[in-house]
Amino acid sequence: MKGRRRRHWLQATRRRGLPGGARPAEMYGVCGCCGALRPRYKRLVDNIFPEDPEDGLVKTNMEKLTFYALSAPEKLDRIGAYLSERLIRDVGRHRYGYVCIAMEALDQLLMACHCQSINLFVESFLKMVAKLLESEKPNLQILGTNSFVKFANIEEDTPSYHRSYDFFVSRFSEMCHSSHDDMEIKTKIRMSGIKGLQGVVRKTVNDELQANIWDPQHMDKIVPSLLFNLQHVEEAESRSPSPLQAPEKEKENPAELAERCLRELLGRAAFGNIKNAIKPVLIHLDNHSLWEPKVFAIRCFKIIMYSIQLLSHLDANSRSAATVRAGIVEVLSEAAVIAATGSVGPTVLEMFNTLLRQLRLSIDYALTGSYDGAISLGTKIIKEHEERMFQEAVIKTIGSFASTLPTYQRSEVILFIMSKVPLPSLHHPMETGKTGENRNRLTQIMLLKSLLQVSTGFQCNNMMSALPSNFLDRLLSTALMEDAEIRLFVLEILISFIDRHGNRHKFSTISTLSDISVLKLKVDKCSRQDTVFMKKHSQQLYRHIYLSCKEETNIQKHYEALYGLLALISIELANEEVVVDLIRLVLAVQDVAQVNEENLPVYNRCALYALGAAYLNLISQLTTVPAFCQHIHEVIETRKKEAPYMLPEDVFVERPRLSQNLDGVVIELLFRQSKISEVLGGSGYNSDRLCLPYIPQLTDEDRLSKRKSIGETISLQVEVESRNSPEKEERVPAEEITYETLKKAIVDSVAVEEQERERRRQVVEKFQKAPFEEIAAHCGARASLLQSKLNQIFEITIRPPPSPSGTITAAYGQPQNHSIPVYEMKFPDLCVY
Repeated sequence: MKGRRRRHWLQATRRRGLPGGARPAEMYGVCGCCGALRPRYKRLVDNIFPEDPEDGLVKTNMEKLTFYALSAPEKLDRIGAYLSERLIRDVGRHRYGYVCIAMEALDQLLMACHCQSINLFVESFLKMVAKLLESEKPNLQILGTNSFVKFANIEEDTPSYHRSYDFFVSRFSEMCHSSHDDMEIKTKIRMSGIKGLQGVVRKTVNDELQANIWDPQHMDKIVPSLLFNLQHVEEAESRSPSPLQAPEKEKENPAELAERCLRELLGRAAFGNIKNAIKPVLIHLDNHSLWEPKVFAIRCFKIIMYSIQLLSHLDANSRSAATVRAGIVEVLSEAAVIAATGSVGPTVLEMFNTLLRQLRLSIDYALTGSYDGAISLGTKIIKEHEERMFQEAVIKTIGSFASTLPTYQRSEVILFIMSKVPLPSLHHPMETGKTGENRNRLTQIMLLKSLLQVSTGFQCNNMMSALPSNFLDRLLSTALMEDAEIRLFVLEILISFIDRHGNRHKFSTISTLSDISVLKLKVDKCSRQDTVFMKKHSQQLYRHIYLSCKEETNIQKHYEALYGLLALISIELANEEVVVDLIRLVLAVQDVAQVNEENLPVYNRCALYALGAAYLNLISQLTTVPAFCQHIHEVIETRKKEAPYMLPEDVFVERPRLSQNLDGVVIELLFRQSKISEVLGGSGYNSDRLCLPYIPQLTDEDRLSKRKSIGETISLQVEVESRNSPEKEERVPAEEITYETLKKAIVDSVAVEEQERERRRQVVEKFQKAPFEEIAAHCGARASLLQSKLNQIFEITIRPPPSPSGTITAAYGQPQNHSIPVYEMKFPDLCVY
């Protein structure tokens, strides 16, 4: 009888997975001798395990266990603890088949149960997953990771206050760096590690009660692990695997999974957390020297977009080698091409301010030759060509950033960059000395290059918004500098702003085409906003174009830019008044070359003749006035026969053919203003205005001296009148001063009317912007001066009526008129009421 019970007991222990001589802990209790007296949840758990683990989970018994767990949720934590106990025992005894069955059962229970007691069950589940991950067997590690990923996708109904995932972050990060000898197994372990990190992020990122996954202690493990897999596969691809191995690698690719995980991680980051996520990337690139070459760094930042941390990292590396800084900037440039909608980043002006600051620092480094401003024994010598490479990279990056911005933000950036250009004015003092002059010049050139990058492709329908007054004034003030390179940049910037229909490249070469239809120009009617802009700023533009033509240091590029600017103004901003003014301007430029008061070289004079011929040929065909076109064509044909050195085809070439004597130019070779005004006047253009020679707009100093001369003229006239005042009634009557004579004394020519309009505009602008105290002081001084002048004029013009008693002699022998009292005067009958 005892032997029979012994056999039944051995069979029962084998079914429960126990060795023959082993006894479970509960068998030492009172109920251990009888299986029917054991707790029900234990019997249900035991029944899901088959005698042969290869048969898999007993599904019918698993359904019973699931139903029991749902009916009695208070038993769920005990079920989990018992399953955990069995799994740990099976792992220790290397019964991996039962381990897989236990994990499958746990997964099904997790998917089915969402009661309030799930937290205690999860603790047992995580303990079992941790046990599998601690194993050295790759299959168990992968099994535990898959179960954890399933758990991470479950949305729990109740919060957990004490759960920790520190172990899982560390373990999954370690798996991402697996170095197993078998390539296939190593790939599987790394992919499992990436999936595990992805699961940790999903489980914790949206739960405020969980441990903060964005803490540096976690990010410093997660992000480098993902980057390691990206970098490793990047190197593997560079070794060009064989075509037979390629399909297998495409199936199992940790790099793609790591990239998706990194995108998901950064996509879930809030603005306050992005710093902790980006900083490990920068440290990884620094530690592994991945800024040069920059391929991997560009790939990383194409994933994470650009953010404030890369800009601040550029500041932190401001004294690194120029090649390293150039690598960082070029990564920024490549990342900026990606649309940044919804991405986290700094303010626009802060970003450009950082880049401009780096540009100025690079200029200082190149000038001083060191990062400390002085060369000593321990100072690292800077190579100028490397700094120049870095500066070009910064300028390119500025253009890349600006190309992604909307129009209104690009306008702000343009004004911001222009405000940084050093100019010789009160608010922007220039540095003195030779070093200071070099620094000023290099800074001006680099900032204007940056401005040219931003303005390229800038599209704005309203020129008043594209070129506001404060920006245009500062830009044109740089157009008159002695440096030829700076002047050329200013002209190119103006062309970029004015060209709104892509006609710029069609005027890249200066020529006299007989038919401009081959250019296929895009011409629109001048809008009302453009007309207002030209009324306000046209004289300012004409003045700088005229003065730029007179510069002795101009080369072919300058004349090409001037021609393009004139042509684009004619196409984009021209109405009848603008066309007339442009023709007057070009004829004035022709006079500059003919009279040669500036003592220009022969090439410059020939270039001005050629520039005028090319532009008048263009504008004549745009206006489509037959007589105008005929006159221009006749002059050009005459020049081709007698003076080809006055045409662009012979001047603007690699080896220009010039004349040694330009003093005796006959009138048939010149465009005549009288003839042009005659033919255009017959077509409705303002012939009176065409007849007037162009005079550049006067500056503030010129206007001040002009007003002074007018005042002196009036004072002189008053003095002469007073000196010639008669001592007797029979004196010769003085010349009558009327309104017309005063007008002739003040206005020298019709051209001054334009200057007066500009002066009035500036006065209005001054009264709008100047402080009240300054306006009051100015008006008070002007009022007293005006009153004194008026009193003198009134004394001359308004004579008192003759006295009946004649003249009387006052003191000091001076004659004095004696006036009749008003009540004794006799008025005409018409004045009597």
